[in-house]
Amino acid sequence: MNLDVHRIIGATLVLCSATSNAAERSVDDTLAKALSSDQQYISWREHIIDDPVSAKVPFNGSDGLVMADLDLDGLVDIVSVHESDSSYDSAIHDAELEVPLEGHVRIAFATNDPRTWINITLAEGSEVAAPEDVAIGDVNRDGYPDVLVAAELGHLIYLQNPGSTVRSQPWPRQILPMTKDRGSYLRVFFADFNNDGQIEATTANKGAQRPGPKDYARSTPVSLLRVNGDPLAADGWAQTLLGRYSIPQNAEPVDLDQDGDMDIIIGSRGEQRIAWFENVSKAGNLQFKEHAIGIIGAQISGFNLTYADINKDQRLDIIGASTQGLYWLEQPASINDGWLANKIGTFIPDSITGLVAADINNDGHLDIMAGSYSRGTRMAEQDAQVDDPLGRLGWFENPGAENENWIRHDISRRKRGMFDKFVARDMDADGDMDFVSTRGNSGQLDGVFWLEQVRSKDPRAAFTAARLNDSQSMPLP
Repeated sequence: MNLDVHRIIGATLVLCSATSNAAERSVDDTLAKALSSDQQYISWREHIIDDPVSAKVPFNGSDGLVMADLDLDGLVDIVSVHESDSSYDSAIHDAELEVPLEGHVRIAFATNDPRTWINITLAEGSEVAAPEDVAIGDVNRDGYPDVLVAAELGHLIYLQNPGSTVRSQPWPRQILPMTKDRGSYLRVFFADFNNDGQIEATTANKGAQRPGPKDYARSTPVSLLRVNGDPLAADGWAQTLLGRYSIPQNAEPVDLDQDGDMDIIIGSRGEQRIAWFENVSKAGNLQFKEHAIGIIGAQISGFNLTYADINKDQRLDIIGASTQGLYWLEQPASINDGWLANKIGTFIPDSITGLVAADINNDGHLDIMAGSYSRGTRMAEQDAQVDDPLGRLGWFENPGAENENWIRHDISRRKRGMFDKFVARDMDADGDMDFVSTRGNSGQLDGVFWLEQVRSKDPRAAFTAARLNDSQSMPLP
């Protein structure tokens, strides 16, 4: 990515750390204190993968992303979704007002240099209206990964990889008829639940993009979708209802009981709880049994979760955020007993949105990378103050012992930014963990980027931005 492109974004943006409050150093400019296992200081450098300025495509509202080798060239590519709505309420796009429904699905094809990507638009406009999430998997079993997108304004859309012409030809597509105009689809995932070689999809329909009181009072479905013939045909998919919840916002495959098949974790915003569907399939017939997850000490609604054996007891724990902070939920010896909530830390007043578990400092313990969600206007920042909920990046260092406190390491804090998704990956193959993420809430600063972990003998500023002009960097409250 050519840095010069980002030096001329526009006069409407605020100079970053150079114009921060001189009386107090911004988070970005604070010297890093985190140490790796070999006693080197850990700081971070941002690299832009895709953004509307360099692409000359007016996308914003960046949300979900997934990674896979789409063209089978041995390099891992990125599919990202962008709501393309500066208000983040596409419900205002009323046909009577002649305001078009917007959305963008983008592919970043990798090259041998992790700083150089070939970006294309896979889908845009009303067929991917306000896309929130995306899944990758080989649905038609031709060896090439396909894509399924969850659009908050009304449906799931399947896009089939054309194979050797993946970069140059349109992808055939099909809006799944049983999902069209049925609500607001928030999450979508692929997994092979009965181990027959054919993947299925799971999805959560929260009912409305901006739920009101009436939406909380009703229940909408979490579903499983099976391929039933040609996935490009109108009758090529069959839907099975798993359950109905108040604003369900997750339907994530994970082998929670570690018995060799994939179960499903669901989350309900309205009920402020999570639950799981145990996979009890026999002889290829898909069957699930619902179980509550009784949490002792926190309320978790399960929008973004990550999973890891934090205490190394050979049981998979759940990490998630509440309004009070970030917790890891200890799986009990008997999975139907209560799950003890152990507090990891907080970004307050910033809210934690995206998160992922990874061993950041190479000490053999899983840490947590996290990002927050700025709550002010998406297109301007002059009214944002240091005590407001702002956009933050940071990570929580696992102390390696249950009776010790996790250590928070702040990376960046800006007036605007929403960091909804992280993928942990050593992008530059230097032996330490980097992260790929999306940024929203920032207008033309939105898009896809990766954080390079930088190790040094002496401490450096915590964060080096890719742009010279950016949202204003801020100190801690």
